[in-house]
Amino acid sequence: MGYVDEVIELVVRKNPAEPEFHQAVREVLESLRVVIEANEEKYRREALLERLVEPDRQIKFKVAWVDDSGKVQVNTGYRVQFNNAIGPYKGGLRLHPSVNLGIIKFLGFEQIFKNSLTGLPIGGGKGGSDFDPKGKSDREILAFCTSFMTELYKYLGADIDVPAGDIGTGAREIGYMYGQYKKITGSYEGVLTGKGLTYGGSLVRKEATGYGLLYLTEEMLKCNGHSIQDKVIAVSGAGNVAIYAIEKAQQLGAKVVTCSDSNGWVYDKDGIDLAALKEIKELRRARLSEYKNYRPNAEYHEGRGVWSVKCDVALPCATQNELTLEDAKDLVANGCIAVAEGANMPTTLDATEYLLANGVMFAPGKAANAGGVAASALEMTQNSERLSWSFEEVDSKLKQIMVNIFHNIDDAAKRYNAAGNYVVGANIAGFEKVATAMMDQGIW
Repeated sequence: MGYVDEVIELVVRKNPAEPEFHQAVREVLESLRVVIEANEEKYRREALLERLVEPDRQIKFKVAWVDDSGKVQVNTGYRVQFNNAIGPYKGGLRLHPSVNLGIIKFLGFEQIFKNSLTGLPIGGGKGGSDFDPKGKSDREILAFCTSFMTELYKYLGADIDVPAGDIGTGAREIGYMYGQYKKITGSYEGVLTGKGLTYGGSLVRKEATGYGLLYLTEEMLKCNGHSIQDKVIAVSGAGNVAIYAIEKAQQLGAKVVTCSDSNGWVYDKDGIDLAALKEIKELRRARLSEYKNYRPNAEYHEGRGVWSVKCDVALPCATQNELTLEDAKDLVANGCIAVAEGANMPTTLDATEYLLANGVMFAPGKAANAGGVAASALEMTQNSERLSWSFEEVDSKLKQIMVNIFHNIDDAAKRYNAAGNYVVGANIAGFEKVATAMMDQGIW
């Protein structure tokens, strides 16, 4: 049995009932097999892979808070500090009922390579809770965030661990957490990103993941002889990533015809009405079924179905494993030429393999959705320098980072005789930097 297979088996054995983490490790290590086998003796001697797949720290804690009826509620909080070989831990805080340790570990593991790809000095981590912000009052959100940060704060620091937002954690939640951090520590430092603009936040942070996704997609298409102009794009999701992916796609001259939420999906053959979508989701926090009230000619369908629509480019921006093998077959049959992941691991492994086997350009999330963490790192830089850059400055830096990411993963794939396989390229490019740093720093 080879080194890669041994470590995958070890991960499954040591981390039972964590399928998302198993999937992430398997996907990364399988694509790194050619690199690892070329350096197997050295990596085995230093147990590089065993150290890579084992988090530096797994923090699990109780979050007790009082709801509006006076009843005490109890949730579980997590922070997995996975790897800080190249910089302080960096990764979001996800608030969603599906959150468990395995999901946080999968996200944290992916974050190591994503953060490495940005070229910025940030390590990988992730956190969150099974708390559901939906349907909660502002006072209840405040109560939860205060309790959550009261436990988490002791593990954070501007040069230690800098969390950000994620699903369920927006500007409101970050603000409440930051206020509690300041109250406890008496320190005004850039220990959270995604902050409000009046207290250290960065312009473009809200738009960054969606915009970055399109900057990389545009570059990928261009380098493969295509233009994004006039392309028909299918997008899943209706949250922050999806909304700003749609906005940037429209600015670049493409037509986006779908979006979705957890209840259903919309098909608008004339192109998604961005103003209507923002009003429904950002202002009113309502369900996507209301879209037809704004655009009567659009179609609304319950359940899944976004990927059944004919499109040139597919951008999964909702959640993990949302694009299945059957969806991939529909996309190929309908002539889709490119898939770029706006969410974390939204495509199942067999679907990814099918798309690659059928010549579909595929940009994995660790590269394609790195715009969010890149902007977070730019916010950290502004905080350290006590500066605030203009929208144009941040957007320009973001675009350059995403273009560089594409060329780095393209070059890495070509170096290992896997030209056009950006999954392999992303994993190799992200891994090489982290592996070198780990070995240079001794055993830890």
